[in-house]
This record gives sequence, structure tokens and C-alpha cells, in this order.
Amino acid sequence: MGFGKVTKAVFPVAGLGSRFLPVTKASPKEMLPVVDKPLIQYAVEEAAAAGITEMIFITGRNKRAIEDHFDKAYELETELAARSKKELLETVQNVLPRGINCIYIRQSEALGLGHAVLCAEPVINAEPFAVLLADDLIDAAVPVMKQMTEVAAQEQYSLIGVMPVPAANVESYGIVETADARARVSRITRIIEKPKPGATPSTLGVVGRYVLSPRIFHHLRTMTAGAGGEIQLTDGISRLLEDEKVLAYEFEGRRYDCGTKLGYLEATVELGVKHAEIGRDFAQFLKRR
Repeated sequence: MGFGKVTKAVFPVAGLGSRFLPVTKASPKEMLPVVDKPLIQYAVEEAAAAGITEMIFITGRNKRAIEDHFDKAYELETELAARSKKELLETVQNVLPRGINCIYIRQSEALGLGHAVLCAEPVINAEPFAVLLADDLIDAAVPVMKQMTEVAAQEQYSLIGVMPVPAANVESYGIVETADARARVSRITRIIEKPKPGATPSTLGVVGRYVLSPRIFHHLRTMTAGAGGEIQLTDGISRLLEDEKVLAYEFEGRRYDCGTKLGYLEATVELGVKHAEIGRDFAQFLKRR
């Protein structure tokens, strides 16, 4: 199977965000701001930097704010223009990079990440595609999805983003075993969802970045539900290993687990001190604490 240019990305955004209740009771967790941009915007900008032009959002109830965020805001733009607030107007108009098309698909039942990805099959058209989880905010000099699409094009295989995790924390991740654990890019020999400590010698944890062959849809569509009665993407990838080579890629960048309160606060602080407008003042404030 050849990998051409990856032009489509799937964003599973139908989750409940229960760890952040009550703020996520009526607002999507993907709209949580890190400084002045929501998590989902960071993910979309990362995909766009990789040359991806089709953004496919798998949504659910109470997710309308995501659609509104990337839609044109006529009243707001008119008001900003009337008040000669040029910089703010440009900020609003550039929320969605130029040349990008957004597609929204409703996931009617919360049947797992694998099911969310499967919902995108009708618009993927048998092409390789990317999957980005907005919960995983990754700060990198070269956007991680750009790193991954370039490696996938070179290697011509599916690619899973991984990073070393503490041995005591492996049961919080999908863990991959590879043919060469020392290599930045290596063939995956096994993938295990949240193993008990000691069940695998590997500590390479899967993070929310994937470049996948469309063959994954066959497995997601035909396999039975796994843990929690859900269709697990990890299980689909495990079956994909039987058909074709899948590679692990240890990306360059700092990942923040914004699905947890601590990770979200870490991202806010670290990106806050780098912010062009308020970074210096914020850093000085932190020093005074």
C-alpha cells in the first residue's frame, strides 16, 4: 500500500469531558482555553501545518461550540470592523487557516475511540489519514503531525506517535513493543491497552497522534467491542499489524495531557510564559510567587 499526501484529519470530539466537570457540563472540553486559544484550535493548526486541508470532526451532543468557533462570525466581525479593531478582527478571521474545509459528523452513541474514527470512513475515501486527539497538546518546534506525515510518506506505512512514560504509569496508556526500542522509528510488534506494570518490558506509550492506512476501517467495522463495551482503536491497530507493517514514531516535542487537570495547568503555565503578548509579565509574576 502506498502512502500519498495525507490531506484529511479526524478529530474525535464527542467525549463527555467528565474530568473537568462542572465546566464541561455545557461547554466541550475541547474548547477549554490554553491562554487565548482553545485546545481544538491548537490541534487544527497542527494539522494545517502538515498540509492537511480536510478537518473531520466527530461530534456529539453539546458540541455546537466547536462548529461555531470555526464558523464565520458575521456580527462579531462587523462590530470589530466598525470599531476599527483591526488586530482583533484579523485574529477572529484567522481562527481557521485559509484553504481549510471543515466536516462535522455526529457520533450518535459513545461507543469508543475506534467507533469515532470509524464514523469518518464515508469521507476518507480509502485514503491514508491522520487522527489527532485535542486532549494531547504537543508543543514542538516542528509541529508533530508535520513530522509524522513526512515520516509516513518516506516509510510508506501507518505511523503511531509514542513517547517514553514512567514504568509505574504504563497502565494509563496504550503501550507498544517494537523491533528496536532504541530507534526513533521502528516496527510495532505488539500493542497493549493499559497493561499492568510488569506485563511488558516496553515503556513506549501511545499519544493522540496517528497516521493510518484506510485498512483500519475494515478491522474497526468487523471486530467486536472490547474493554468497557467500546470499539477500541488500539484493538483495531493490533489487528492491522496482522495485515501490514505499522511503525512507532518517537516524536520531538513536549506533550501535555490536557485530559487531566494537572496536565492542563502545566500547559497553561508553559505556553503562558512563551506567549508573545504576556509571556514576560507572566514569567515575572510566577517568579514573585
